[in-house]
Amino acid sequence: MIEVVGVPASGVSSLPDDLRRLVLDAAVVVGSPRLLATLPPASGPVQRRLEWPRPLLSGLDDLLAELRTGPLPVVVLATGDPLDSGIGKTLIGRLDADTVRIHPAVGSVALARARMGWSAGECDALSLVSAPAYAVRSRLTPGRRILLLSADETTPGAVARELVDAGWAEATLTVLGDLGSVAESRTALTPAEAQTASGLPRLNIIALELPAHGPTVGTSPGRPDAAYENDGQLSKSEVRACAIAALRPAPGQLLWDLGAGAGSIAIEWALHDPRCRAIAVERDEERADRIVRNAATAGVTGVRVVRATIADAVNVAGGSADALPVPDAVFIGGGADAKVIERAWSALRPGGRIVVHTVTLETEQLVVEARRRHGGELRRISIEHAEPLGRYLSWKPARPVVEWAAVRPYEESSPP
Repeated sequence: MIEVVGVPASGVSSLPDDLRRLVLDAAVVVGSPRLLATLPPASGPVQRRLEWPRPLLSGLDDLLAELRTGPLPVVVLATGDPLDSGIGKTLIGRLDADTVRIHPAVGSVALARARMGWSAGECDALSLVSAPAYAVRSRLTPGRRILLLSADETTPGAVARELVDAGWAEATLTVLGDLGSVAESRTALTPAEAQTASGLPRLNIIALELPAHGPTVGTSPGRPDAAYENDGQLSKSEVRACAIAALRPAPGQLLWDLGAGAGSIAIEWALHDPRCRAIAVERDEERADRIVRNAATAGVTGVRVVRATIADAVNVAGGSADALPVPDAVFIGGGADAKVIERAWSALRPGGRIVVHTVTLETEQLVVEARRRHGGELRRISIEHAEPLGRYLSWKPARPVVEWAAVRPYEESSPP
């Protein structure tokens, strides 16, 4: 059993008696240099005190292997709540959950809410400890309150640059430093001030307040076409909304977006929930680079770009070390042929969804045949927009899209 003890900012001395004794009696204590420095001098048997490896993830497995064969008990020190963007989640992911016991302290999010007077229901939390600052863009809506867990003292400036670039220069950032310690601080900044601010504490959380008026793109399917940099290879807003509705995104699930173009389907899938992931397959290098930019502009971190042809990508799926992971849903918006459709279908998990869009008669024949083999639904999506015709308005139809959507039955065999 590894005991993970959440420690207040004031250090180990502020722990309750039973947890402090657990730490002091441990054979091995692992933690950051800051937390280890709050330990009193060891008394009695020699206690090993180990700092985390740097970089953490690449050296963590070796450290855990050493701890498994060493003396017990082992205590890990963490700041606040170890499961609140802390080491607790990482350890549970590496080990059997039954071998990790969490002892949380009041986390920085709870402390920040208390200092700001914000209830849990009126604010959101987003960790930027390991995520890029642009991830905040996915949360930018008028009047919103967000608590941002910072990686270090440079995070407020990085967030401020994203805010200004996204049109939120009137937002307010309150940098709460060293919460719960005697050095606790509070600094209110505009985005312009935060970009050049110095002397901010390394351990901080940002309370971000957005004004009641500002640009609203939102996270629902069918975002404005103008939200995406594109070269014309873009599923239009209304058609995109239909595709996402048929794909049925769910937290933690994975989408293959085959022939991704501007990446709009993958991005809107990922915007459904921070735990949604997508793989955008695009062979054109310029378009692949554009997907990366579009994902950053949307504040999405869950989209991975694979630079390959659709055929190459689906043919290696499940068959090699660099294969695409098994998807929960597949979208094919271009480049479909009979083999690609069949390979995508066989790659799906039972209960997985496939959606194919086509605008040509030849590909329409393919999806009609796919429906005959696998079932599902066919629908034709026709959109008309009012556009000027002389001094008046007239309806101008867009090219209709045929959509095949199907769910792989659970009674079918699992994908290879």
